[in-house]
Amino acid sequence: MVERKTDSEHTDLVFHALADATRRDIVRLTMNGEFSVSALARRYPMSFAAVQRHVAVLQRAQLVTKQRRGREQLVRGRPEAVLKAATLLDEFAALRRDRTSAVGQMDALL
Repeated sequence: MVERKTDSEHTDLVFHALADATRRDIVRLTMNGEFSVSALARRYPMSFAAVQRHVAVLQRAQLVTKQRRGREQLVRGRPEAVLKAATLLDEFAALRRDRTSAVGQMDALL
């Protein structure tokens, strides 16, 4: 059974996944190519299992895909998922700019 997430639930998963520095680094690396989980694990001072758990969090947030090729599990970043998160942050920034502009206009009137 495929579990469907609401946009809000998915957004929560994305920002939870990106809240960790190791996961952000894995996303950065995998945007430029495929890495095996083993190759990723060699880059960090943690166990293979810990890196696997980080990749699983990124998968649930749909920021990366993992595909088995022979004995390896290859991880690849999903640029469209990162772009969606960036778009949401841009919307928040626009709201802040609008609010700051409105406050500035009110100050000018006073």
